[in-house]
Amino acid sequence: MLLATFKLCAGSSYRHLRNMKGLRQQTIMAISQELSKRALGGPTPSAWISQVRRGSSLLSSRLEESLYSDQDMTYLRQGEEAMQKALGILSNEDGWKSEIERSNGDKVLSKVVSDVGKVFRLEVVVDQPMERLYEELVERMEDMGDWNPNVKEIKVLQKIGKDTIITHEIAAETPGNIVGPRDFVSVRCAKRRGSTCVLAGMATHFEDMPEQKGIIRAEHGPTCMVLHPVIGNPSQTKLTWLLSIDLKGWLPKAIINQVMSQTQVDFANHLRKRLVSGYTSAVSC
Repeated sequence: MLLATFKLCAGSSYRHLRNMKGLRQQTIMAISQELSKRALGGPTPSAWISQVRRGSSLLSSRLEESLYSDQDMTYLRQGEEAMQKALGILSNEDGWKSEIERSNGDKVLSKVVSDVGKVFRLEVVVDQPMERLYEELVERMEDMGDWNPNVKEIKVLQKIGKDTIITHEIAAETPGNIVGPRDFVSVRCAKRRGSTCVLAGMATHFEDMPEQKGIIRAEHGPTCMVLHPVIGNPSQTKLTWLLSIDLKGWLPKAIINQVMSQTQVDFANHLRKRLVSGYTSAVSC
């Protein structure tokens, strides 16, 4: 397939075809998609991570540059950087310490990473297929405020290509207003290959979304969620969530640690309820 794609590209370089914009763009997209498939191949999460972290080839980058503005390319590179950094942190198993362990197997781990700070890692198994989680966490991202009390609103500000978006998220205050209202502007990137999916993101600047009065602009560090079916049981999904946040303002570290860990545990609980209620509604319809 890749050889045939390059032949198509060579054909589009002939003088009488150079002005055929549609053909050139189709060629570029075909090669870019094929390169992505090769880069993201691998049946297991560990193989997937190691291959994604190799990064895009120079050819793929040059092809992308012909399709997007300079600002769009900046966002695309930031999304790729977020994924590379987050997967790099997850792939290093050294130094993780337990924060929370529950009887159902849910657990939160943490460690301090140089140039990033303290990061938190949620590991859970959900009794739903991976496709169902992908639908809820990616395709219906803007509905998250309907089922996760820790989120007031998520809005997609801009979509770039098929994998990258810019979002604005308003977080709810914690009980007792220990942590006041925060918002985030982030670039998010979703990559999937077969039954494995990675959602990554980090803070970015978006000209049309300045800081809002009464809300502190916090920042996501490199974050990601890895979704893949449980081996031997495709009706269950293993979800690993790396969380890195700079809440800004003055907050004791003990409070930050407690809030981050509890936020991840609460997320798992709310997600399970959403998946069950959503499935029930779909069946009843």
